[in-house]
Amino acid sequence: MEKRKWSEEPDGVNCRPEWAGGGYAFCEEVLSGVTAAAGQILGQALTGVYLHGSLAMGCFNPDGSDIDLILVINREMTDREKRLFMEEVVKWNCRAPQKGLELSVVKEEFCRNFVYPTPFELHFSPVHLKWWQEDPMGYIRGMKGTDPDLAAHFTILRKYGITLAGAAVEEVFGEVPREAYLDSIRRDVENALEDVCKEPVYIILNLCRVAAFVREERILSKAAGGEWGLSRLPEKYHKIIRDALAAYQWDEAKVFDPILAREFCREVLTLIHSDGERYS
Repeated sequence: MEKRKWSEEPDGVNCRPEWAGGGYAFCEEVLSGVTAAAGQILGQALTGVYLHGSLAMGCFNPDGSDIDLILVINREMTDREKRLFMEEVVKWNCRAPQKGLELSVVKEEFCRNFVYPTPFELHFSPVHLKWWQEDPMGYIRGMKGTDPDLAAHFTILRKYGITLAGAAVEEVFGEVPREAYLDSIRRDVENALEDVCKEPVYIILNLCRVAAFVREERILSKAAGGEWGLSRLPEKYHKIIRDALAAYQWDEAKVFDPILAREFCREVLTLIHSDGERYS
């Protein structure tokens, strides 16, 4: 498979012009820094470094998107390697966009022969920064386990992912079963009713893209999910979907009707858990 160029927009969605294909230039220093650090610290153990998420999908917004990475290794990491790498990650996280870096380190065997939930060697996101700062050794020994989210990340990687270093995506990541991907993305929206008033843009667009997969097996970005929702979901919800898209893509300030937002969540969650029978 030929590597996709940054200027291509995989979902055909109108991303903000200065970031469609330009997000890489904005984040290049961070991506290069993390990739170089991984190579220096892990050496031959590093299979590859892979970009997924909004930056790979052509819908990056520096005010609302993070940088999503998966690092693949061919053996377990030592505590020393974890400490050295985390020091670099935290340094580069400070130079990242507002939402920072999110990354997982996964052994190659679990990428090629998928296991669900997927074991990981190390994980970082800004949510866990305080733990690392207060107890580095506890973090190193405790931040290891399994993560259902990796099923969604790997699926996105196989469709949109960009190889930053090492082996090509298709050489490393095996097929993720539909059931695992569906369970992963359903988990991501299971608290939508409780969260929609706090994070309306994320919840509304995420529900749309989960519904797009349930109904049509489409693997979409949040922006493309919103566009799908405008063409497939009831018209009474089109305004809040359009407002979510405007806020996500153009940083337009929007006020969401909490009653309508919760009604939208209930209806789309019903669709999601009925496996797409409604609106078919």
